[in-house]
Amino acid sequence: MKNFDQHELEKFTQLANQWWDPNGKFKPLHLINPLRSEYIDSKIPVSGKTILDVGCGGGILSESLARKGAKVTGIDLSDGPLRVARIRNEKVNLDITYKKISTNELLKSGKKFDIIACLEMLEHVPDPEEIVSDCEKMLNKNGHIFFSTINRNLKSFILAILGAEYILNILPQGTHDYEKLIKPSELKKYIDNSGLNFTEIKGMSYLPFFDIAKLTDDPSVNYIIHAQKK
Repeated sequence: MKNFDQHELEKFTQLANQWWDPNGKFKPLHLINPLRSEYIDSKIPVSGKTILDVGCGGGILSESLARKGAKVTGIDLSDGPLRVARIRNEKVNLDITYKKISTNELLKSGKKFDIIACLEMLEHVPDPEEIVSDCEKMLNKNGHIFFSTINRNLKSFILAILGAEYILNILPQGTHDYEKLIKPSELKKYIDNSGLNFTEIKGMSYLPFFDIAKLTDDPSVNYIIHAQKK
């Protein structure tokens, strides 16, 4: 089975020209990105490290980690965002390599990384557990990995889908499919099955009217998990 959804890829390609507009459709991503990159850097200082950004899109996270001194490889299967990421990097000239390749294909190359970030990607593929397993195999010994996604419950449906996409219009309509959202217990099971050591889970709150994002101890909507290679 090819572990991607063509509809999902086309959806993000159609939005590619808005990726780097801080006041456009991806405004929430721009606002929460510093929070995520700082969280990663607080757990394992990224300067001098090799990082894989899985589902890199237009390169927002890749760029912020490269600015902290990391050597970043960003991978995605969606042509539009990757094209935007490459054009952007020609201007900023950071140590980032963007590739159109799946985790499974990259795994076959034997390449390994000190840190892997897979943020807001697992809920867009048919088999998220396979992605987790692929990522574990691409980590160096004692490597660190970060997954972020959206919980699946009534609260997340109201806030992250109904509210964000259809009432407040702060995300493009159809960005998320409720049935593909992942409960923390499910993601932790994938992590355990892969052989990774679960380290921490943090929730993330976003207040759109105040443009405020912060980490919390409540993973009921958005959450990020930190794990480590045994």
